[in-house]
Amino acid sequence: MQHISAVELNKRLHSDSPPPLLLDVREPHEFAHCRIEGSVNMPMNQVFANYATLDPQQEIVVICHHGMRSAQIANFLQSNGFSKITNLTGGVAAWASQVDRTMPTY
Repeated sequence: MQHISAVELNKRLHSDSPPPLLLDVREPHEFAHCRIEGSVNMPMNQVFANYATLDPQQEIVVICHHGMRSAQIANFLQSNGFSKITNLTGGVAAWASQVDRTMPTY
């Protein structure tokens, strides 16, 4: 599994490269409170049952609050044949402190 910082992900999202799927594994109430624009919510407990709906060849950045749940899901996806998995180090908390200081925090 690879890791990416909030600053690096922001640069990547503003580059000419095709954007990765931003898979936010937080609970719906967390996602409703704050999220990175363009991210898709699939709570951690749903990933285990629904990961087959994701493209194992697509580049995916997994996101959570601080980076712990997303690391678990990134490892799970990688062990199930997903080859382009990256964990957002520090999660949305890092995004709020390093990229978008207007983002609500919790």
